[in-house]
Amino acid sequence: MREYIKKNSVALFFTLTFMISWSGILIITNQTGLPAAKEQFDEWLPIAMIPYLLGPSIAGFIMIGLTKGKTEFSELFKKLMKWRLRSSTYLIALFVVPLLSVISLLILYQFSKVYIPDIITADDKLTLILSGLAYGIIGGGLFEELGWSGFATPKLREKYGVLKTGLIIGVFWGAWHFLPVFWGSGDRLGNLDVSIFLPGLFFHYAGLIPVRILIVWLYDKSLSLIPPIILHATLTTFTFFIFNISQLGISLFIYYALLSIGFWIFVAFIIKRKPLLRLHKIIK
Repeated sequence: MREYIKKNSVALFFTLTFMISWSGILIITNQTGLPAAKEQFDEWLPIAMIPYLLGPSIAGFIMIGLTKGKTEFSELFKKLMKWRLRSSTYLIALFVVPLLSVISLLILYQFSKVYIPDIITADDKLTLILSGLAYGIIGGGLFEELGWSGFATPKLREKYGVLKTGLIIGVFWGAWHFLPVFWGSGDRLGNLDVSIFLPGLFFHYAGLIPVRILIVWLYDKSLSLIPPIILHATLTTFTFFIFNISQLGISLFIYYALLSIGFWIFVAFIIKRKPLLRLHKIIK
């Protein structure tokens, strides 16, 4: 049994992650239906998000315990505490997402005034920023990356390169978002609203896969969990809070499409390595 677990540890990690993360939503859908009416979704979302966000880290801890034990937990903690890294690593982790978001919005604003981010239109900007930071750092960054980057990435890197590792995790990461996106895509009567569902479904594949490749690349260069946590936090904070737009449907789809293209262009840039080496020298 132990040999089977070790040989299939990544597949078991993904399976456990989905089981744990989706369990809360599937239980709650007995009350709300699937998809849920908007008011019910807003009411039950905080409860459903607890097992959902904890799923990757819990699954990672379970698999570490079953495959390697105390030594690997110590290594995980060291990676979480390793913060003395190149300044260029922090700059990439901190600014890629907000910079590409701003560029995308500025381009689209030339064609339509609907592309004004929430940070401009919100009445309570401080609450928007603080809620985005809290959800991004704790929920998206810390809870998720302890599993995705703490367990899945190093295991897959034993066999595959950065690109393939990022693609594999990115596909599962996108699929992991399917149930909450579908659950939250109901109108006020609980009928599926495609103007909510399709843009979210699209971005969680077209946008998240290149971001995951970049996260794997940052982990590979630093052997630290800090850059993956930071990049993931900025993705959540800026894309879904600060630089989110109030429009749905085709407008949101176009925004996500342009932002995803920007992510893929940046990933193509770093994979070539030579331009990146010049970037390191410039920043240093």
